Amino acid sequence: MICLNLPTNNAIMNIILIAMIALNVIISYKGFQDFIFLRKYEFHIGSIRAGEQIRMLSSGFLHADWGHLGFNMLTLYFFAPVVLGYLGNFYFLIIYLGSLIFGNLLTLLFHKDDYSYRAYGASGAVTGVLYSAILFEPNMGIYLFFIPIAIPAYIFGMLYLLYSIYGMKAKNDNIGHTAHFGGAIGGYLITLINEPQMLTENTNIVILLAVPIVLLFIMAKLGKL
Repeated sequence: MICLNLPTNNAIMNIILIAMIALNVIISYKGFQDFIFLRKYEFHIGSIRAGEQIRMLSSGFLHADWGHLGFNMLTLYFFAPVVLGYLGNFYFLIIYLGSLIFGNLLTLLFHKDDYSYRAYGASGAVTGVLYSAILFEPNMGIYLFFIPIAIPAYIFGMLYLLYSIYGMKAKNDNIGHTAHFGGAIGGYLITLINEPQMLTENTNIVILLAVPIVLLFIMAKLGKL
Protein backbone atom coordinates (compact mmCIF):
# COMPACT_ATOMS: atom_id res chain seq x y z
CA MET A 1 0.00 0.00 0.00
CA ILE A 2 1.21 3.53 -0.77
CA CYS A 3 0.05 6.81 0.71
CA LEU A 4 0.38 10.12 -1.07
CA ASN A 5 1.18 13.71 -0.08
CA LEU A 6 3.26 12.86 2.98
CA PRO A 7 4.57 15.77 5.07
CA THR A 8 8.27 16.50 4.62
CA ASN A 9 10.32 15.14 7.54
CA ASN A 10 13.78 16.21 8.66
CA ALA A 11 17.00 14.20 8.88
CA ILE A 12 16.58 13.37 12.56
CA MET A 13 13.14 11.97 11.91
CA ASN A 14 14.54 9.83 9.11
CA ILE A 15 17.19 8.48 11.48
CA ILE A 16 14.51 7.56 14.05
CA LEU A 17 12.50 5.69 11.44
CA ILE A 18 15.55 3.93 10.01
CA ALA A 19 16.67 2.96 13.52
CA MET A 20 13.26 1.40 14.28
CA ILE A 21 13.27 -0.53 11.02
CA ALA A 22 16.86 -1.67 11.64
CA LEU A 23 15.96 -2.88 15.13
CA ASN A 24 13.12 -4.97 13.71
CA VAL A 25 15.40 -6.42 11.03
CA ILE A 26 18.21 -7.28 13.46
CA ILE A 27 15.99 -8.92 16.09
CA SER A 28 13.86 -10.72 13.50
CA TYR A 29 16.97 -12.06 11.76
CA LYS A 30 18.22 -13.38 15.08
CA GLY A 31 14.86 -15.15 15.46
CA PHE A 32 15.11 -16.60 11.96
CA GLN A 33 18.47 -18.12 12.83
CA ASP A 34 17.80 -19.14 16.44
CA PHE A 35 14.57 -21.01 17.17
CA ILE A 36 15.26 -21.00 20.93
CA PHE A 37 15.59 -17.19 20.85
CA LEU A 38 12.29 -16.96 18.96
CA ARG A 39 10.50 -19.17 21.46
CA LYS A 40 12.00 -17.27 24.41
CA TYR A 41 10.75 -13.84 23.30
CA GLU A 42 7.61 -14.50 21.24
CA PHE A 43 4.11 -13.66 22.51
CA HIS A 44 2.95 -16.77 24.38
CA ILE A 45 -0.10 -16.65 26.64
CA GLY A 46 1.08 -19.35 29.03
CA SER A 47 4.50 -17.77 29.55
CA ILE A 48 3.10 -14.26 29.95
CA ARG A 49 0.57 -15.41 32.53
CA ALA A 50 3.45 -17.13 34.33
CA GLY A 51 5.17 -13.76 34.67
CA GLU A 52 7.30 -13.31 31.54
CA GLN A 53 6.01 -9.81 30.80
CA ILE A 54 8.99 -8.94 28.59
CA ARG A 55 7.26 -10.92 25.84
CA MET A 56 4.60 -8.18 25.66
CA LEU A 57 7.29 -5.96 24.14
CA SER A 58 9.89 -8.30 22.65
CA SER A 59 7.36 -10.19 20.49
CA GLY A 60 6.74 -7.00 18.52
CA PHE A 61 10.26 -7.11 17.09
CA LEU A 62 10.11 -10.72 15.90
CA HIS A 63 8.61 -11.94 12.61
CA ALA A 64 7.71 -15.24 10.99
CA ASP A 65 9.76 -14.73 7.82
CA TRP A 66 11.21 -12.11 5.47
CA GLY A 67 7.85 -11.54 3.79
CA HIS A 68 6.12 -10.84 7.10
CA LEU A 69 8.94 -8.51 8.14
CA GLY A 70 9.08 -6.75 4.77
CA PHE A 71 5.36 -6.03 4.61
CA ASN A 72 5.31 -4.54 8.12
CA MET A 73 8.41 -2.43 7.57
CA LEU A 74 7.20 -1.20 4.17
CA THR A 75 3.91 -0.07 5.70
CA LEU A 76 5.79 1.63 8.54
CA TYR A 77 8.08 3.36 6.02
CA PHE A 78 5.11 4.84 4.16
CA PHE A 79 3.05 6.02 7.13
CA ALA A 80 5.55 6.88 9.86
CA PRO A 81 6.56 10.18 8.18
CA VAL A 82 3.02 11.50 8.68
CA VAL A 83 3.14 10.94 12.43
CA LEU A 84 6.74 12.13 12.66
CA GLY A 85 5.85 15.26 10.72
CA TYR A 86 3.03 16.19 13.08
CA LEU A 87 4.26 14.92 16.45
CA GLY A 88 8.02 14.58 16.23
CA ASN A 89 10.34 11.83 17.39
CA PHE A 90 9.32 11.33 21.01
CA TYR A 91 5.58 10.99 20.47
CA PHE A 92 6.13 8.85 17.39
CA LEU A 93 7.99 6.38 19.61
CA ILE A 94 5.23 6.61 22.22
CA ILE A 95 2.62 5.78 19.58
CA TYR A 96 4.74 2.96 18.12
CA LEU A 97 5.52 1.27 21.44
CA GLY A 98 2.15 2.10 22.99
CA SER A 99 0.30 0.56 20.03
CA LEU A 100 2.50 -2.53 20.26
CA ILE A 101 1.50 -2.94 23.92
CA PHE A 102 -2.19 -2.19 23.19
CA GLY A 103 -2.18 -4.85 20.49
CA ASN A 104 -0.72 -7.45 22.82
CA LEU A 105 -3.02 -6.45 25.69
CA LEU A 106 -6.11 -6.92 23.53
CA THR A 107 -4.74 -10.26 22.33
CA LEU A 108 -4.14 -11.29 25.94
CA LEU A 109 -7.69 -10.24 26.83
CA PHE A 110 -9.33 -12.19 24.00
CA HIS A 111 -7.11 -15.30 24.28
CA LYS A 112 -6.36 -15.35 28.02
CA ASP A 113 -7.59 -18.93 28.46
CA ASP A 114 -5.70 -20.31 25.46
CA TYR A 115 -2.37 -21.00 27.15
CA SER A 116 -0.83 -22.35 23.93
CA TYR A 117 -1.54 -19.21 21.88
CA ARG A 118 1.63 -17.87 20.22
CA ALA A 119 2.25 -14.83 18.02
CA TYR A 120 4.89 -12.33 16.95
CA GLY A 121 5.26 -9.36 14.65
CA ALA A 122 5.21 -5.57 14.58
CA SER A 123 1.71 -5.47 13.11
CA GLY A 124 0.11 -3.96 16.22
CA ALA A 125 2.68 -1.17 16.38
CA VAL A 126 2.52 -0.52 12.64
CA THR A 127 -1.29 -0.49 12.62
CA GLY A 128 -1.23 2.04 15.46
CA VAL A 129 1.07 4.30 13.43
CA LEU A 130 -1.20 3.81 10.42
CA TYR A 131 -4.33 4.77 12.37
CA SER A 132 -2.57 7.80 13.85
CA ALA A 133 -1.51 8.89 10.36
CA ILE A 134 -5.09 8.57 9.15
CA LEU A 135 -6.31 10.85 11.95
CA PHE A 136 -3.83 13.51 10.79
CA GLU A 137 -4.33 13.03 7.05
CA PRO A 138 -7.77 11.38 6.60
CA ASN A 139 -8.04 12.29 2.91
CA MET A 140 -4.63 11.12 1.73
CA GLY A 141 -4.89 8.53 -1.00
CA ILE A 142 -3.94 4.92 -0.39
CA TYR A 143 -3.26 2.52 -3.26
CA LEU A 144 -3.67 -1.19 -2.55
CA PHE A 145 -1.23 -3.29 -4.52
CA PHE A 146 -2.38 -3.30 -8.16
CA ILE A 147 -5.68 -1.43 -7.71
CA PRO A 148 -5.21 1.81 -9.71
CA ILE A 149 -7.72 3.86 -7.70
CA ALA A 150 -6.69 5.70 -4.55
CA ILE A 151 -8.87 5.02 -1.49
CA PRO A 152 -9.33 7.89 1.01
CA ALA A 153 -7.37 6.95 4.12
CA TYR A 154 -10.30 7.20 6.54
CA ILE A 155 -12.35 4.78 4.45
CA PHE A 156 -9.41 2.38 4.26
CA GLY A 157 -8.99 2.60 8.06
CA MET A 158 -12.60 1.72 8.71
CA LEU A 159 -12.62 -1.14 6.20
CA TYR A 160 -9.34 -2.50 7.57
CA LEU A 161 -10.71 -2.73 11.11
CA LEU A 162 -14.01 -4.21 9.90
CA TYR A 163 -11.98 -6.86 8.08
CA SER A 164 -10.01 -7.45 11.30
CA ILE A 165 -13.28 -8.06 13.15
CA TYR A 166 -14.24 -10.58 10.47
CA GLY A 167 -10.85 -12.27 10.82
CA MET A 168 -11.18 -12.44 14.60
CA LYS A 169 -14.61 -14.04 14.25
CA ALA A 170 -13.79 -16.41 11.38
CA LYS A 171 -10.48 -17.67 12.84
CA ASN A 172 -9.60 -19.18 9.45
CA ASP A 173 -6.03 -17.91 9.04
CA ASN A 174 -2.80 -17.38 10.98
CA ILE A 175 -3.01 -13.57 11.01
CA GLY A 176 -3.03 -11.81 14.39
CA HIS A 177 -6.15 -9.76 13.71
CA THR A 178 -6.63 -9.02 17.42
CA ALA A 179 -3.17 -7.45 17.69
CA HIS A 180 -3.88 -5.34 14.60
CA PHE A 181 -7.10 -4.11 16.14
CA GLY A 182 -5.53 -3.42 19.53
CA GLY A 183 -2.71 -1.53 17.84
CA ALA A 184 -5.22 0.64 15.98
CA ILE A 185 -6.97 1.42 19.28
CA GLY A 186 -3.62 2.40 20.78
CA GLY A 187 -2.70 4.69 17.89
CA TYR A 188 -6.17 6.24 17.92
CA LEU A 189 -6.29 6.94 21.67
CA ILE A 190 -2.69 8.12 22.08
CA THR A 191 -3.04 10.49 19.13
CA LEU A 192 -6.26 12.00 20.51
CA ILE A 193 -4.73 12.39 23.96
CA ASN A 194 -1.85 14.33 22.41
CA GLU A 195 -4.05 16.23 19.95
CA PRO A 196 -7.42 16.72 21.74
CA GLN A 197 -8.36 19.56 19.37
CA MET A 198 -9.10 16.87 16.78
CA LEU A 199 -12.28 16.11 18.72
CA THR A 200 -13.69 19.52 17.77
CA GLU A 201 -11.78 20.33 14.57
CA ASN A 202 -12.26 16.96 12.85
CA THR A 203 -15.18 15.49 14.75
CA ASN A 204 -16.72 13.52 11.88
CA ILE A 205 -13.48 11.67 11.07
CA VAL A 206 -12.84 10.92 14.75
CA ILE A 207 -16.35 9.45 15.08
CA LEU A 208 -16.14 7.45 11.85
CA LEU A 209 -12.82 5.90 12.83
CA ALA A 210 -14.29 4.98 16.23
CA VAL A 211 -17.21 3.05 14.69
CA PRO A 212 -15.33 -0.28 14.17
CA ILE A 213 -13.80 0.02 17.66
CA VAL A 214 -17.21 0.45 19.29
CA LEU A 215 -18.62 -2.36 17.14
CA LEU A 216 -15.88 -4.74 18.28
CA PHE A 217 -16.66 -4.25 21.96
CA ILE A 218 -20.42 -4.49 21.38
CA MET A 219 -19.91 -7.82 19.58
CA ALA A 220 -17.58 -9.03 22.34
CA LYS A 221 -20.12 -8.05 24.99
CA LEU A 222 -22.85 -9.94 23.12
CA GLY A 223 -20.61 -13.00 22.71
CA LYS A 224 -20.49 -12.68 18.93
CA LEU A 225 -16.71 -13.13 18.64
